[in-house]
Amino acid sequence: HMVVIVCNISLRTVYSYYLLSIYWEMGANQTIVTEFVLLGLSGHPRLETIFFVLVLWMYLVILLGNGILIIVTIYDSHLYTPMYFFLGNLSFLDICYTTSSVPLFLDSFLTPRKIISFSGCAVQMFLSFAVGATECVLLSMMAFDCYVAICKPLRYPVIMNKDTYVSMAAGSWIAGGITSTVQTSLAMKLLFCGDNVINHFICEILAVLKLACADILPNVISMTLADVIFLVFPVLFIFISYVFILSTILRIPSAEGRRKAFSTCSAHLTVVIVFYGTIFFMYVKPKSKDSLGVSKEYITDKLISLFYGVVTPMLNPLIYSLRNKDVKTAVKNLMGQKLFAE
Repeated sequence: HMVVIVCNISLRTVYSYYLLSIYWEMGANQTIVTEFVLLGLSGHPRLETIFFVLVLWMYLVILLGNGILIIVTIYDSHLYTPMYFFLGNLSFLDICYTTSSVPLFLDSFLTPRKIISFSGCAVQMFLSFAVGATECVLLSMMAFDCYVAICKPLRYPVIMNKDTYVSMAAGSWIAGGITSTVQTSLAMKLLFCGDNVINHFICEILAVLKLACADILPNVISMTLADVIFLVFPVLFIFISYVFILSTILRIPSAEGRRKAFSTCSAHLTVVIVFYGTIFFMYVKPKSKDSLGVSKEYITDKLISLFYGVVTPMLNPLIYSLRNKDVKTAVKNLMGQKLFAE
């Protein structure tokens, strides 16, 4: 909480000086935006109540499921391996991502026009972008771990030693933080002097850029580069890794050996498909062209964003717990210890 408060104060101070500097250049005939309005599903009151209950329930499941995964990866010595270390980081990322956005989701369902300050919008946008970029890199690191485990099993302890996988996870966090700082800074330097209504649940960066009354070409170029680095490259890396993984698995003579080898990475592959499948659908889905197309398109975008921001983090712990005997055993042991202690 203290970090968010300090960020809010700092951003508000910087932006105030920025407004004063441009005010005299523009004159007093322009209205400078100091806050934004989030529409959410304000045009569909019947859906708001339903989605409020669903999102709240899913958020509680996210906190419970990912929280349990984090606890078992910390306290169960059998899970002190690179794969479960990455899994603990992934669970923490999911909690951070949903906590930065779900409260706004829920509030937008209760308030027809949710007002958020400029600095609050910047903090929320930074956290969402940082966590999303970090998760993209982390999933590619997990793919590399699967590749080494299956394709180079004898060298696995040497390649994936503690220093290596901790550095890989730390690098993912640092990379996500840096790119989010760049994107958020560029967005917040823009002048917002007209419409301040964001047709979304949260301060989604593309929705915010549409409101800028300034040249956003540098932002577009920067975000394009970020998409290539944090979406295209990780997807290619994961794809190439699984080409080698599947090639190695198919060369295993016994069916039981192939099954065990594939089960090692099946949970990760499922998470990757769900995560990137949702992102891919968001960008390539066909656009509606009828008279109500604009309204339908906005609703579809919002619901897809809701799925990406809430459903995917909820599925991750379920996927790993249902398809992984070690995790299920660790959870049972943890629950057994608690019951015994009571």
